[in-house]
Amino acid sequence: MNRVVDSLFKLIEFAMVMLLAGMVFMVFGNVVLRYGFNSGIVWSEEMSRYFFVWLTFTGAVVTFREHAHLGVETLVRTFGRQGRTICMLASNIIICFVACVFFWGTWRQAPINATMTAPVVGISMIWVYGIGFLAGGGIAIIAAIRILRILTGRVTEEEIGAFAGERKEAAAVVKERGE
Repeated sequence: MNRVVDSLFKLIEFAMVMLLAGMVFMVFGNVVLRYGFNSGIVWSEEMSRYFFVWLTFTGAVVTFREHAHLGVETLVRTFGRQGRTICMLASNIIICFVACVFFWGTWRQAPINATMTAPVVGISMIWVYGIGFLAGGGIAIIAAIRILRILTGRVTEEEIGAFAGERKEAAAVVKERGE
């Protein structure tokens, strides 16, 4: 199962690289065309904005999986194992709730976005705002799994260390557990 999850996240990371490369190509190409040839590609600016939105939200899922998100690590590091575990549980409960709300909001807004089209490229706006399904769903699933691991006592010292910002352990957790 870990191999499947690792492969899925490698695919997501590859998609992020392609989105970033697409953004660079479109923006740089448009700059060259504007200053060098007094023209430009009309849809390039709009698509680079959409690529940025997709890159940001997919990056949030990958970042959350790798314990690389912002946290109050200075405070958490001062606690012992039990304090860190309680903070990790509380944090993941809040994150899971907010991610579920985000997913639900995307779900509720989807019919409206599906009927709207982008002004220049003409694609349905669900392709832009639908990334909330991946971001909200992905983060909620990761947080729910972490909550279950904490409640069942299967959370390891390395995972707690990764949560507390101890990066060496965080890298080992990502490689070992596939989270």
